[in-house]
Amino acid sequence: MTSRLPAKARTIPAEPEQYGLGRSLTATILRLPRHAAALCFLSAAVFIAMTVLEFFYFRQLSGGLPSLDMRYFGFTPDEGMAWLTALGRRGGEIILVWHYLTFDLLFPALLSLTLVSLILATGRRLETFRTLPGQVQSIFALVLVLPYTLADYGQNIAVARLLSDFLSANPDSLSLASALIVTKFALLAIPLVVIAILALAGQKPRQG
Repeated sequence: MTSRLPAKARTIPAEPEQYGLGRSLTATILRLPRHAAALCFLSAAVFIAMTVLEFFYFRQLSGGLPSLDMRYFGFTPDEGMAWLTALGRRGGEIILVWHYLTFDLLFPALLSLTLVSLILATGRRLETFRTLPGQVQSIFALVLVLPYTLADYGQNIAVARLLSDFLSANPDSLSLASALIVTKFALLAIPLVVIAILALAGQKPRQG
């Protein structure tokens, strides 16, 4: 009597997990242009809310001094210390909670997603960009935007530390916060300029 053994199932090599994750991330990024309008609206809404808080609440707490985030060209250690002193511990805690632990915890990520979506949306108006592999398109957008994202969160951490612990405020820590603020805005300008260039390049010439 011969016994029949079940046929051995054909084994298919499992795809490395990192490749599957990479493809999934690329696919997610490439879908962002579909939501560009919604992302722009949300970013604008959060920005307006932060601006209203800055001009109608935070500046009352600091005696009219602008927040460090608003000083695009940086500040001296004396200027930073004057702002912290004017706020006092109560004012510092309020700004820490209502800005750095709420709106500005979300805004850099939200703005970064918006910038990526706009880079891809405007880039796809150009045939040379549209024919690039999806992974190349997503990497191009991320390389332009991620430096700003990291600088913004780094600046938030630096200023939040000053607000949470006034004893940490010294010329070195204040100079670091100032440098990060200037770097953040400089890096933000790069994707904005690229988006403007792509948008202009993608405009179809008017037919006379």
